Amino acid sequence: MIDVGRLWIDRAYQYADDVKSGALPACNYVRLAVDRWFDDLEHAHERGLYFSEYHAARYFRFIGKYCRHYQGEWEGKVIDLEPWQCFIEANLHGWIREDKTRRFRSSFEEVARKNGKSTRLAAAGNYYLVGDNEPGAQVYSAATKRDQAKEIFDAAKEMLDQDAVLRGLTESFRNEIRYPKGRSKFLPLSKDSKRMDGFNVHAGLVDEVHAHPDSSIWDVLESARGARRQAIMRAITTAGFNRNGFCYELRGYAIKVLERTVEDDTFFGIIFTLDDPEKWDDPNEWIKANPNLHVSVKLDDLETQFRKAQEMPSAKVEFRTKRLNIWEYGETLWMPMDKWQQGNDESIDSIALFSDEQSEFYGAECYGGLDLASVEDLCAFYLNFVEDDKRILIGRAYLPQAALER
Repeated sequence: MIDVGRLWIDRAYQYADDVKSGALPACNYVRLAVDRWFDDLEHAHERGLYFSEYHAARYFRFIGKYCRHYQGEWEGKVIDLEPWQCFIEANLHGWIREDKTRRFRSSFEEVARKNGKSTRLAAAGNYYLVGDNEPGAQVYSAATKRDQAKEIFDAAKEMLDQDAVLRGLTESFRNEIRYPKGRSKFLPLSKDSKRMDGFNVHAGLVDEVHAHPDSSIWDVLESARGARRQAIMRAITTAGFNRNGFCYELRGYAIKVLERTVEDDTFFGIIFTLDDPEKWDDPNEWIKANPNLHVSVKLDDLETQFRKAQEMPSAKVEFRTKRLNIWEYGETLWMPMDKWQQGNDESIDSIALFSDEQSEFYGAECYGGLDLASVEDLCAFYLNFVEDDKRILIGRAYLPQAALER
C-alpha cells in the first residue's frame, strides 16, 4: 500500500530540486522560496528550527485519506496534491520549533485562478478542526462578505460529507461545523457577522485577500490567537487592482521576507507570477503563474481567454490579472494601447507646431478643448490642428499620483 505521507514529502523535495536546477520554469519569487528552503535545511537548526518529515507526513496522510473532491471531474476522489502544493504544505506543516509546535504562524500565497486554492484551503481547515489535536480549536474561513466566507466553509463541509469517517466525527450545520470529541468548531466569518470579537483562533483561512479593502478581518483573527500554542493564519489570493490595499501590503511583506531584507522565521510566502509582465503573450511563461497547468488549469482554456484578451481591452485586464497573476492598476481598460500607438507619427514634433514657421501646420486652424477635474478625476487639455485633410491631435492629461494608485 502506498504511503501518501512519504510520497508527498518526496514530491516536495523533488519540486524544490526541479526549481533549483531550472528543470521546472518558475518565477523569481518561487525560486527565492526554494532558496530559503534549502538554506533552512542547512542552517535553520542553528535558530532552533527543524524540518520534521513525521509532522509533514501526518498532515499529508490526513489530506490523502479523508479529503475528497466534491464537484467537477474528480468528484468523490481523494485529493492528490501536486508537487508544488506538496512543497507549500511541507513547509507549513513540516517545519517545527524545539517544542514541536509549528514554525510558521502566518503565510501568504498568491497564484492565478483555477489552481485549486479554495479546495486546498478547505482541506487544511478540516485538518485544523479534526486532525491537529488542538483542544477546543476554533477555525474560521474569513472574507469581507458572508457569501464569500462560506465558499471555503461550504467546501470543507462537502468534503466532510464525502468521507464516512469524518462525517461520523463531525456535526454539520448551516453556519457551523462541530467536532464534539475535540470541543472544536469551524465557522465562516465576515465583516457583516453579528460578532467580531471574543474569538480564540486556532486557524484563520482568508481566501482572495485582494478583495479586502483593509486589514480589519485579518487583524481581528490575528489578535485573537495569542492563547494558542501554534495558531496559524493563511492568506491565499489572486492578484488584484488596489495597490494601496491590505493585500498588496501583505504581498510586499512576503517579498521582503523572500528577499531576506526582513528576517521573519514565522512567516511563509510564495508568489506565482510572471517575472516580466510584458511577456504575458508568451505561452511558455504561463506556467510560472499557473503551476497546476495541464491539471486543473487547461491550456486550451488559457489559449481561448488569451485570444479574447488580444482583441478586448477589458478581457486583457482580466486575463493578465486573474489568469497570469499580474497586478494591474484598474479593472477596466478603455483602449488597447498597442492599437493607439499604431496611429502615432513620431516624426511630428508637437512643440514645433507652435514655433516653427516651416511647419505645414503653422498658422493652421486649431480647436482647443479643456476638461477640468472636479476633485480627483482626469484633467485634460487637447488641441486639434486642421490643415486640409490632415489633422494632428496633441493632448495632455493630468491625475494626482495618489488617485492613480487608488
